[in-house]
Amino acid sequence: MTGSLLEVIALDVRDAVAAERGGADRVEVVADMAADGLTPAPETVAAIAAECPLPQMVMLRLDATFTAGPETLDRLRRAAKELAQAGAAGFVFGFLDGDGAVDLAATEALIHAVSPLPWTFHRAVDHAADVQAAWRAVRLLPNLATVLTSGAPTGVADGLPVLKSRAEAGDGSIILAGGGLKAPHVPALLDYGVRAFHVGSAVRESWSEPVDWRLVQRWRALVDRD
Repeated sequence: MTGSLLEVIALDVRDAVAAERGGADRVEVVADMAADGLTPAPETVAAIAAECPLPQMVMLRLDATFTAGPETLDRLRRAAKELAQAGAAGFVFGFLDGDGAVDLAATEALIHAVSPLPWTFHRAVDHAADVQAAWRAVRLLPNLATVLTSGAPTGVADGLPVLKSRAEAGDGSIILAGGGLKAPHVPALLDYGVRAFHVGSAVRESWSEPVDWRLVQRWRALVDRD
């Protein structure tokens, strides 16, 4: 793919079709945005696959925390198998341990479960006790496609300095900027070398309303403005 990558959160078929119409490159498929995105049903992924050709990056997360014990991992492994069979092109996950460090054992267990499909480490990285150490750990993991990050737990507006420093450290190619991302942030991110963008609330009136393809189209033009 040339140019920037635009990923749109999709809760259902209607969202995915609108994302495609507006020019998105792929969708992140989730359920329950009240919990900041949880694992969707395989039926949702299958329905999207039947109506929309965009690659689906599917969330693997059972609750609003960033931790995963053995029982949770077993459930997520089973879910990953069902979701892959339903049409997932890749997955979104990532875990922290009780000390706020990247839980490599849990994360690597899911990497193995979804292999050879690519995956995105989600915004758990922004909540790590030592963000720099978390990035060092994550960037070495196999089959990593992107890291969904806002640079700060509170969103891109506060995280721009961190995103700039990560890009300067050589991580620009794997940054997927998202989490409170707004149009005015994009020129600076492009200047930093970030080329992948993730939008959810920015392309719909509210989470109870569907994706608006015209807003996706505006974002397409915005992120392609180099």
